[in-house]
Amino acid sequence: MSNNTNGPMDAHHHSRTSFTNAPHETPPPPLPRVIIVGGGLGGLLLAIILEQVGIPYTVFERSSEIKPLGAIMCLNSGILPVFEQLGLFDDLMRVSLPTHSMNIFQENMKRISEVKMEGYKNLVGYDFTVFARPELHHIFASRIPRGKILFGKKVLSIMQNSDGVMIRCSDNSSYQGDILVGADGAYSAVRQTLYKQLSRENKLPSCDEEQMSINYSIMVGTTNALDPEKYTDLKLNSSYYALILANKGSPLSWSTFTVPGNRICWSAQVQLDRDTSQNESFRNSEWGPETNEAFIREVYNGATPYGILGDLIDQTPKDKISRVFLEDKLFETWTSGRVVLIGDAAHKLLPSAGQGAVSAMQDAVILANCIYDLTALDIDSVTAALKDYRDQRYPHVKSQYEGSKMNAKILLGQKWTERLMRNVVFNYLPRSVHSWNAKKDNTYRPQINFLPQCPNRGKGPVLPQKPSKKYTLEQLGTVPI
Repeated sequence: MSNNTNGPMDAHHHSRTSFTNAPHETPPPPLPRVIIVGGGLGGLLLAIILEQVGIPYTVFERSSEIKPLGAIMCLNSGILPVFEQLGLFDDLMRVSLPTHSMNIFQENMKRISEVKMEGYKNLVGYDFTVFARPELHHIFASRIPRGKILFGKKVLSIMQNSDGVMIRCSDNSSYQGDILVGADGAYSAVRQTLYKQLSRENKLPSCDEEQMSINYSIMVGTTNALDPEKYTDLKLNSSYYALILANKGSPLSWSTFTVPGNRICWSAQVQLDRDTSQNESFRNSEWGPETNEAFIREVYNGATPYGILGDLIDQTPKDKISRVFLEDKLFETWTSGRVVLIGDAAHKLLPSAGQGAVSAMQDAVILANCIYDLTALDIDSVTAALKDYRDQRYPHVKSQYEGSKMNAKILLGQKWTERLMRNVVFNYLPRSVHSWNAKKDNTYRPQINFLPQCPNRGKGPVLPQKPSKKYTLEQLGTVPI
């Protein structure tokens, strides 16, 4: 592999040169050049973290611009400490609201259950924080210097050897680096290309060759600004969350969240049967606007706390409405050589537990920690660092993956067994059980281990984290910084 790099990677290849208490001044270890494919939340957060410590990177995004589609997002204590570390927390709070309860209704708007989240903040230190997904994209993108995100870069192939890794794009450009991060979503070009190579070499587990399972189809959108005199929940200082389940026998459900800016995020879901899910294998692969009038007609007259869902759909820009299939799959192979996968490229979670984006951002944090601790860029050192990332993350992602499947059944499932389970969970389980689950689910709060740590702001326990060897030595003044 030649050393000629077509692009900005080498321009960022620099090192910090101040030394502390070094009796024999030795040069600091070289910094890895990181290629990040995909401008989603995981890829952008990784870029922001690398920017903090001067590790050179470039983000390659296939679209002509970042199109932050989607509707509601919810973040929790699993990632909010990192926002504090990076100085992003206040920015997020300005565009978000806390939510203190979940209200579940039948189609006739008879309340099935109200799940209150009393004591949650006291336990974990943060409220459930909800906002329109595009807002977070804007916050992240604003923190990345101009020129470090390249658009219109569709990756066609990847090559790697002992000296580095290279991507080739559809515009005939190619770029080299030391580490390639596939952060390009559920239909990751990096993963597909890597897996083809591994399959030819008989190094890919058979389970990774199986298709993702499709269980739901969802349409989402966020309205324009509405009149708070008509939609009075917009006056509340917290987000009002309503989930409406269609009548028995129907696979439909829909939900609404109020968000800042006098807007309402809405979604409509349909649970797919086995035959339908298999026939939909041609599924659309992006969060993009597409015409789907038939689905809109199905849910248009669905009741909400604000009249019919169609009223909200009509007040949503058509290019901001998107429909996707909700797949789920936990891949086993996340890394090979200099190539590593994060977020949906490695593990596609159902969004019912709100863990998909959180999990992608946690990936970015742990991967950045492992990259930071690199002391050499030879293939063995890089491979070991990327394996360490996978080893640290996989058990937690597996737990999140299983939790998201169960939550989807409880919240969105319309089979009689799922309806029964929902009734038991929301109406008969003691509050102490819900509190115990909340405590258990919020013990994992990874942070950037080479920045000052955010304290535990709640009364619940936090799992210990693997420290940074390099940062520890730097603090002791024994290595070049």
